[in-house]
Amino acid sequence: MMSKTWLTIGKITGVHGLAGNLKVWSFAESVDTFSTGLHVRLRDEGADSGSDYTITGASSSKKGIRLSLKGVTTREASEALVGKEILMDKAQLPDLEEDTWYWEDLCGLEVVDRDLGRLGTIDRLFSTGADDILVIVDKKSPGSTEVLIPMNSHFVLSVDIDAGVINTMLPEGFITQ
Repeated sequence: MMSKTWLTIGKITGVHGLAGNLKVWSFAESVDTFSTGLHVRLRDEGADSGSDYTITGASSSKKGIRLSLKGVTTREASEALVGKEILMDKAQLPDLEEDTWYWEDLCGLEVVDRDLGRLGTIDRLFSTGADDILVIVDKKSPGSTEVLIPMNSHFVLSVDIDAGVINTMLPEGFITQ
């Protein structure tokens, strides 16, 4: 099984040209995350293993990033990679500012509301442009609905990665089941 130090930083969405360039939907805030010489792992979504590559070039494009990898030099080779997730070892990623986290570090944390108590655990996140959204699932209560909580200071009081807990303060009537 893949170590927790490998974080998903993007997904290959297509190919560009004939020379093996890839179109990438980036989860990183900057194209600089894909610096020449860094190592990435490509894998099928949800797979435990993948193949390692070295970045030979990256540039911004209209809908994401154009990426070149060592050994991927033909359109056919790049087409075989479409749909794969791109992972990078956390040690290669820049340090985060205070009160920011990698999404994968938040997945699995327990969410406890000040008034409602335990809500469940974070299953995944997605971005709306305004806020990242926490998707909470209560696996201890089969059939319960997902709870969506914006990741902002109006709702999230604290994040304690070491304790595995996010504390929230949801407004009255926020959750109706």
